[in-house]
Amino acid sequence: MTDSVGFIGLGIMGEGMAKCLLKSGRKLVVWNRSAGKCAALSADHPGAVTAVDSPSAVLAACDLVYCMLSTPDAVKAVYEMEGGVLAGVRAGTKLVDCATLAAEDMVRLEKQVTERGGRFLEAPVSGSKGPAASGQLIFLTAGDEPLFEEIKGTDLEAMGKASFFFGAPGKGARMKLVVNMVMGTMMASLGEGLALCGAAGMDCEQLLKVLDLGVMSNGMFRLKGPKMVQSDHAPNFPLQHAQKDMRLAGELGAQLGLGLPVAAATNAAMLAAREQGLSDEDFSSVYEAQKKTKP
Repeated sequence: MTDSVGFIGLGIMGEGMAKCLLKSGRKLVVWNRSAGKCAALSADHPGAVTAVDSPSAVLAACDLVYCMLSTPDAVKAVYEMEGGVLAGVRAGTKLVDCATLAAEDMVRLEKQVTERGGRFLEAPVSGSKGPAASGQLIFLTAGDEPLFEEIKGTDLEAMGKASFFFGAPGKGARMKLVVNMVMGTMMASLGEGLALCGAAGMDCEQLLKVLDLGVMSNGMFRLKGPKMVQSDHAPNFPLQHAQKDMRLAGELGAQLGLGLPVAAATNAAMLAAREQGLSDEDFSSVYEAQKKTKP
């Protein structure tokens, strides 16, 4: 495919996703809050990337636009700012939002877009920096099913290894929060295990080998564990975003009358790590707070 699509948000995830679209033959019209990211992408892909000065300009240039913004506050600001996303929505606009938000936020966005004549697909992703760069994300979608069918075999295939459709607006967001809640609690459990292992005078690298040989073997432990032992927390999924997702999962549980004590404990551990100045580090940095915790 060679027709242009829009892409708003070129951060840790969005940059890799945009590059996957370029590899598939797409031309892009892009905007990012830090203009240097757009300039760099344009320089790396001459003739295939056009940088514009506002989100609404992206929507004016393209019928189909992908958004990948980092936080609920960023999404609200970019949608509602002067020259923002909503200012550019028109009849024929097809907007695909890949942020991780609360279900009610996605429902609000869907209403704001459709009231202006556009179409809206929520499409949060499971995966971090590496999968985004290599086209191995998992899309968890809801909302406009015909739009999902239109892009699942093209753009979503270029950016991901699988895609799912869950139904009404908000359901993709709910699934994403469940997935990230499980992932976050697994990370906190590994960190706590490494902390106990080290405090007990045992070899943490040997612990990782034992875990990898049993039923607890998994890709995240295999990837993150050795880095945690070396205190290497270069960000693929920043701690501040992981903690935000744990908070949102807890709020969803509270709305549904469901206690989530493991998730609550993980959220507290992540907050403790953030208080130590680790917000911008990978979510594996929760371990740095755990190994310093005293009874």
